[in-house]
Amino acid sequence: MNKTFNLLFFIKKNKIRTNGTAPIYLRITIDGKAADIAAKRYIHPKKWDNKAHQAIGNSQEAKTLNVYLKTLEQEVYDSHYLMVKEANNLTAVSLKSKLLGTDIQQRMLIPIFQDHNDKVEALVGQDFALGTLERYKTSLKHTQEFLNWKYKISDIDITKIDHAFIMDYDFWLRSVRKCANNTAVKYIKNFKKIIRLCIANGWLSKDPFLGYKAKLKVVERPYLIKEEIQTIYEKEFASDRLNQVRDIFLFSCYTGLAYVDVKKLSKSHVNLGIDGDKWIFTHRQKTDTSTRIPLLPLAQELILKYEGHPECVNLNVLFPVLSNQKMNSYLKEIANVCGINKELTFHIARHTFATTVTLSNGVPIESVSKMLGHTNIKTTQHYAKILDKKVSDDMLELRSKLQDRKCNCN
Repeated sequence: MNKTFNLLFFIKKNKIRTNGTAPIYLRITIDGKAADIAAKRYIHPKKWDNKAHQAIGNSQEAKTLNVYLKTLEQEVYDSHYLMVKEANNLTAVSLKSKLLGTDIQQRMLIPIFQDHNDKVEALVGQDFALGTLERYKTSLKHTQEFLNWKYKISDIDITKIDHAFIMDYDFWLRSVRKCANNTAVKYIKNFKKIIRLCIANGWLSKDPFLGYKAKLKVVERPYLIKEEIQTIYEKEFASDRLNQVRDIFLFSCYTGLAYVDVKKLSKSHVNLGIDGDKWIFTHRQKTDTSTRIPLLPLAQELILKYEGHPECVNLNVLFPVLSNQKMNSYLKEIANVCGINKELTFHIARHTFATTVTLSNGVPIESVSKMLGHTNIKTTQHYAKILDKKVSDDMLELRSKLQDRKCNCN
């Protein structure tokens, strides 16, 4: 909707100074409402033309003053044009604020970070996992501690966050907090998301991360070999709880499902696949990607084993899964009893599926990636290790093919 817009210069005769000059003001009127801005110039009332709204005469003094007033007038028109173009709330007061620079609000980092975390928390279970929220909470806590350590303040204006701030934060994480490289990079990555939000909202004009480079180092992920899986499978434990944890862990070894995805499985997730056999159809909670996994015989056997378990029946789940912390605690005990010299965690099952169960048995990495619910092969390569035996088998097959071609040529 068009707004009426008028400008005029005038002098305030009620503010005449001792030397007889009066201040010149510019009046902005939009839709009948006015706001006055001091032009920071003075003139004797007798030298002012009230009808033309400018200085009288052709003296150098009058010409210089009128050029200045025209320049100021043009600045107002330019600001008015920008505000109309940007669809800002246009009033005489808001236009005055823009001209004076008082429209720029001071935005502090911590409330912006907290608002982001509040929104993540509201979407836990829909767009975000609980673990994601916890990581952002920890990242906010680290940011507050860094501000106190470096600047002795509890908050900072986001416009004061520069490249030096990022480098100092990185140094603090690695030295004071003693974070390993990958942990430090992940916390900085969380912080970078907040900076990107500020840039997207137009609160920051320059990216303080320009020139900052930090890479995740490849970490050797442990996995179980075939013999270790067999040892765990054949072991009978004195405790029913240990047997249950063992079974659920093995199920993950043969499906590649993460802890949180195994925990939520119900009978509705088991259906007939394209081959007419039973498959798991689910969505990974972490990435919300669709996952379809053919059930290997041992996995089907374990599902049947717990079909009548009271907890499974009451909660409509496939397995009586404990908390992740308790599962990992029992897995350490299982490793100790089985003589496996590895720090056994539930997540190792996922790496075991990728490496020992599938890739080492000739399943293409593209299929492994699909079953793991990854969106790209690079992620899968962090999980699946190509073992020397697999390389040997592949090369043996290649030698055989080349030998056959040689024979056919003779």
